[in-house]
Amino acid sequence: MVLTTGQIELLIFLAGALGLVFAAVQTALVLREDEGDDRMKEISQAIREGAVAFLRREYTFVFVAAIVLAVVIAFAFGISGDGWKLSVGFLFGVAGSAFAGAVGMLVSIRANVRTAAHARRGSLPATMNFAFRGGSVTGMSVASLALVELIGFYWAFNGDVLSMVGVLFGASLMSLFARVGGGIYTKGADVGTDLVGKVEAGIPEDDPRNPGVIADNVGDNVGDCAGMAADLFETYVVTALSAMLLAFLIGRVAGATPLLTLFPNAILFPLLVCAWAIVATIVGTFFVRMRTGGSIMGALYQGLGATTAVGLLGLYLLDYYFMDANLGIFVSTAVGLIVMILIVISTDYYTGTKYRPVQKIAAASQAGAGPTVITGLAVGLESAWIPGLVIISGTLIAYAASGWYNGFSMNPDPYVGLYGIGLAAASMLSVTGMIISIDAFGPITDNAGGIAEMANLPEQARAITDPLDAVGNTTKAITKGYAIGSAVLAALALFAAYTFAAAEQWGGGHTWGAFTGLLTLSQPLVVAGLVIGAVLPFFFTSFLMQAVGIAAEKMVFEIRRQFHEIAGILEGTAKPDYGKCVDIVTLTALQQLAVPALIAVVTPLAVGFLLGPVALAGLLLGTIISGFPLALMMTTGGAAWDNGKKYIESGHYGGKRSEAHKAAVVGDTVGDATKDTAGPAINPLIKVVNTISILFIALIVAKSVIPI
Repeated sequence: MVLTTGQIELLIFLAGALGLVFAAVQTALVLREDEGDDRMKEISQAIREGAVAFLRREYTFVFVAAIVLAVVIAFAFGISGDGWKLSVGFLFGVAGSAFAGAVGMLVSIRANVRTAAHARRGSLPATMNFAFRGGSVTGMSVASLALVELIGFYWAFNGDVLSMVGVLFGASLMSLFARVGGGIYTKGADVGTDLVGKVEAGIPEDDPRNPGVIADNVGDNVGDCAGMAADLFETYVVTALSAMLLAFLIGRVAGATPLLTLFPNAILFPLLVCAWAIVATIVGTFFVRMRTGGSIMGALYQGLGATTAVGLLGLYLLDYYFMDANLGIFVSTAVGLIVMILIVISTDYYTGTKYRPVQKIAAASQAGAGPTVITGLAVGLESAWIPGLVIISGTLIAYAASGWYNGFSMNPDPYVGLYGIGLAAASMLSVTGMIISIDAFGPITDNAGGIAEMANLPEQARAITDPLDAVGNTTKAITKGYAIGSAVLAALALFAAYTFAAAEQWGGGHTWGAFTGLLTLSQPLVVAGLVIGAVLPFFFTSFLMQAVGIAAEKMVFEIRRQFHEIAGILEGTAKPDYGKCVDIVTLTALQQLAVPALIAVVTPLAVGFLLGPVALAGLLLGTIISGFPLALMMTTGGAAWDNGKKYIESGHYGGKRSEAHKAAVVGDTVGDATKDTAGPAINPLIKVVNTISILFIALIVAKSVIPI
């Protein structure tokens, strides 16, 4: 299809605008529903106030840091040169990710009480369908906002993709802050509340007598809604822009295949994929309908399946009209969807209550907390194997398919092949809106169950919210697996972009092959970088695990204090001081997030300037290789622990308040820190180290102690 660049840009923008309109309509439909009785409204208001207060404090801290960094970037690269572009892009990247997180949370904290009101009416299908509608607002908002920001900067910078790296860094850094801060808050509150309430006091989850219960429900919103939305916004931006960056840089390096001559639309093609993804997601939402007697997960999979089918059709049409109907390009994009499907299936198997891994954890709980923790660790470690094979297979297929753009040969074109990897990552965006919608469904139903318990709704309400919450644990795990899978593909594309940028800055007629030829294991600097990069995710997550422990410890002491000093709490005749717990965990989370963020930013810069760009390349590869399985082990294993507890609570091995249940709660508290704090934060960590390396590559080549 012969369209001008301006016409293609307009099509992409209109798709983003369509998504925002759809999100607005869904929001109106959510807000018109009944909020329930006065007690439900009171509880919802307390959760809303705590969540907004945390977000306000966190964003104030982040934006002060962002302004300082923007000034540093502007002066480092020259205000009269590209410095102002990078600085402005950085600020908009931070703001876009922050806004996406806020939108996701503000809708969820209004949908939760309305979901509880639906549950009170006794219809599981109606409650499930409504909760998904609330989640779809987040899904469509995040995807559409990211697309509008990307095409806006592409237009504003007149197609200078390299100047858009500031947007990458800003979105990645904000995502890191949101995941770390929100994760520390939510799991510190959750672990502390569960340990004292369930294990020591023997009272149910979400019992209003527990002083930490409001903080726990606030945490679902600031971590699983705001943090998740900011994270997936960043994933969307980074994944699309990494493919664009590859197409932009390949043609600028001496001796490279003239990619833009072969495929003139190569730079904008990833955004065309994103634009079609908006249409596919809108279509898919109409297929998420649970019928009487149907399964919750089955209804969600109907929507995902429809979105995937429409997305695949769109990828074929886009390839036909905009990429010269090249079969290799289509195969590369189709690979991304296949990778997504296989990761979803694998994650569902390892975290679903009807499958062997979760049931093994529940069975082990009969022997005590020790076997529960050991079995959960084994499940988490095992869960990294299949996704690892899937990612590698997808990478090789995408590389070969695009590399054979001109017919089969023994040696695929490496330049076009690398672009194919970027396209495989970008095609996973075809279902991002639906994946986020399914994820946001989880915290909405979790909060709805808490409100139902605290408002003393009839038992039939919890009989509806409990199975929805159990499915929500699986959907959240699926999203994290999807995010880290797409992060690896995007990071591989970013790494390739880094090598092209380094070769270009090296200059002197050196080719890309000359630079990559230095990246061998016989080069000590490469080995040094690999080792530093491999241990970086472990060092980084150690601070997050410790931070959750500190926050949980403070919560435990405060809840115990209130139980002992405020007479009548356990009898239900006195009201706990919920606000004190919210304040404690808020301050602790903000105090603990600075060090991990500094580690992510300072480490690649220190390696680059002290050991040079070759060692930095090793660091980037090491971070990707070790971060991917570590993140999967933590997120999938943590979700399996959680659902092992819920499997027992559904009536197996003695049910609630049994010895097996107590052991499962201990396993769940360990999993809380891994699945919702440490594991998900590795995703933005990988992107931060890659984007900051590309951003500063010119200065690193010019100023490093050890030159290339």
